[in-house]
Amino acid sequence: MTYPVSAGENGLKLRPELMEKERLYHCMFKDKAMLLFKDSMDVLNCYEIEEADLVEKIRSCKDDSELEDLFAEYIKGHDVKN
Repeated sequence: MTYPVSAGENGLKLRPELMEKERLYHCMFKDKAMLLFKDSMDVLNCYEIEEADLVEKIRSCKDDSELEDLFAEYIKGHDVKN
């Protein structure tokens, strides 16, 4: 299956029709990590991460499950409350 998110010289290229709902996608654009997902109502959500340490950790992730584990640990370490 083709990955629905990619980055080029001029910005992100998105193919939301290929995205599964509630699945996190990511790509690197310049010195930023871009996180995207399509919610249960087909609304596309996009987040830009610039924090250098976190961007490098995201860059080193080999797959989506590793990325999800990274964010779970990040949230625990920063005492984020629901």
